[in-house]
Amino acid sequence: MITAINPATGQQINTYPEDSPADVEAKIAACHNATSSWKRLSIEKRGELLRLVAKELRKQQNGLALLMTAEMGKLFAESLAEIEKCAWVCEYYADQGGEFLADEIIESDASHSMVTRQPLGTVLAIMPWNFPFWQVFRCAAPALMSGNTLLLKHASNVPGCAQAIEQIFTAASLPEGVFQNLLIPSSRVADVIRDKRVHAVSLTGSETAGRSVASVAGENLKKTVLELGGSDAFVVLQDADIELVITNAMTSRFLNCGQSCIAAKRFIVVDAIADKFVGKLKEAIEQLKPGNPINKQTSLAPMARADLREELHQQVMQSLELGAKLLTGGKAVEGDGFFYEATLLDNVKAGMPAYEEELFGPVAAIIRVKDETRALAIANDSAFGLGGSVWTEDTTRGEHFARQLECGCAFVNGMVKSDPRLPFGGIKNSGYGRELSLLGLYEFTNAKTLWIR
Repeated sequence: MITAINPATGQQINTYPEDSPADVEAKIAACHNATSSWKRLSIEKRGELLRLVAKELRKQQNGLALLMTAEMGKLFAESLAEIEKCAWVCEYYADQGGEFLADEIIESDASHSMVTRQPLGTVLAIMPWNFPFWQVFRCAAPALMSGNTLLLKHASNVPGCAQAIEQIFTAASLPEGVFQNLLIPSSRVADVIRDKRVHAVSLTGSETAGRSVASVAGENLKKTVLELGGSDAFVVLQDADIELVITNAMTSRFLNCGQSCIAAKRFIVVDAIADKFVGKLKEAIEQLKPGNPINKQTSLAPMARADLREELHQQVMQSLELGAKLLTGGKAVEGDGFFYEATLLDNVKAGMPAYEEELFGPVAAIIRVKDETRALAIANDSAFGLGGSVWTEDTTRGEHFARQLECGCAFVNGMVKSDPRLPFGGIKNSGYGRELSLLGLYEFTNAKTLWIR
């Protein structure tokens, strides 16, 4: 059985029967059988169906947001916004798919030559719990629009969300088999990847999961897109607008209780402005209030699981033992649920978990540097390369700095975020490949050359 636990109370919500081998076989077969007719469906018709999905998401928005908050604990307002963003990505690809998938005419020695984009077949999407709807839809919308079918293996702590997503596609009248939800544990994923009817894999998850999935997929010569962890630098230069910076620092670090791969995790601040920045950030952090994530007054959600909270606490404790300074927070909140105090660590240096590792929770790490040159060096001194931001009144200076950040997404005077119109993904241990935009749609297509005399 797969069990859903409410992170705010620690109580069981529901249990779901795990798919049997026969169930998995039937779902893979259904997806495979739907592929030929789905890819032959016109781009316009696929777009119409995606618009119906967006309409269904908005129709059920309140109930879906309540389910999301119950299963993984995020603030209800954030859950509502997540559903709306899912509707947006469906409409974006419905609107842009025709242009993105149009043949690209290329002059050559042929009478007529071009590149045409054709779907690969069935894509296995292995998705995480932290954005249980958005992560799925940002993979599904471009994959389906380009003519692929989709198998979903969702995180085991959000089984209700996984089932609800499948029901959304059914309610929107997608043909049978085009989208299938697999209720299986991670231990059974390798067999699905190996199945010859599965043609590609998209994973959002940990480094460990990424290495495992890439290994199995590589052995079977299957395309993968990996969006893994991140330890994004948030670089504050001397001329930054402090009020703007603090507002965005709080949102970027504590949105989703800090459980986001693109959250600001390493606050790299030049000495000239460090004391002022740290003082204001501490003041803002201490205003965060844990509580029932359904209540509007709550500003700090619980963490998703007890084991994740314990892992984060050990990272904090080890960093303190190595010389970091605790300015506020630093322990679990007493009472029910998996709450952890909003925490601020100062004097973070190389060798500490807060410097080297991803802190996947409500902990901000301050790294003080003497100047801009050192700030860039520290920002790039990471095994991760997902996103990063720089804050300065001089946008030309900011752009020059951002171009040198070793990451997939660099922002100037804005927090790192995903947007259907822009490609999203990382380098180094943050993975490879891109989601969203034209590039995300192309990941699971065959760029086929046509040469005609």
